[in-house]
Amino acid sequence: MENKNFALILLISAFTGSLVISQVLASKIVLLGGLVVPAGVLAYSITFVATDVISEIWGKDVAKRVVWGGFISVLISLLLIKGALLLPAAPFWPHEQAFNTILSSTPRIILASFIAYLVSQAHDVWAFHFWKDRFQGRHLWLRNNLSTIVSQVIDTVLFIGIAFYGSMPILPIIAGQLIIKWGIALLDTPLVYLLVKVCSSFKEVESC
Repeated sequence: MENKNFALILLISAFTGSLVISQVLASKIVLLGGLVVPAGVLAYSITFVATDVISEIWGKDVAKRVVWGGFISVLISLLLIKGALLLPAAPFWPHEQAFNTILSSTPRIILASFIAYLVSQAHDVWAFHFWKDRFQGRHLWLRNNLSTIVSQVIDTVLFIGIAFYGSMPILPIIAGQLIIKWGIALLDTPLVYLLVKVCSSFKEVESC
């Protein structure tokens, strides 16, 4: 098979793409069922699905490298965005102010994003394998939800707390995000099972 790790490449691509676009979409705040959340909440939730599947099939070390690769991707995208913001706009282009408003972030929000990402994703990989050892490789649905739900608490509390403490009431925002994220985490369990099954079949083909 020419693409020996085709399934892994697809998962890493989904992880990285979802992670980078979630940083951009987070600039829009939306109202879902009375709850205030960033528009990037779904995209960011996909990253936990990807790391759990990678952890299950390829192991902890590969998942850790994917997390660090995602960090580098976000850092590069941030530098490219900052570069675009510094470039002078063409005189006939009327959207400079809107572009700057949407894509510029304060250093505090950037710092909060990096800290929350690294801590929560590292915990997700660690917790997934902790529960995998405890359950001797069984109960994927429980391992997936236990690792993801706690990791999302860590991510949300760190990001909101560091980015917005003292400037706005953070508890309602944290509560709203957690309700949405936990709902997504519970609903994505069938997707995790499907991806694990598909990726396992890829690995069986590759080993032939």
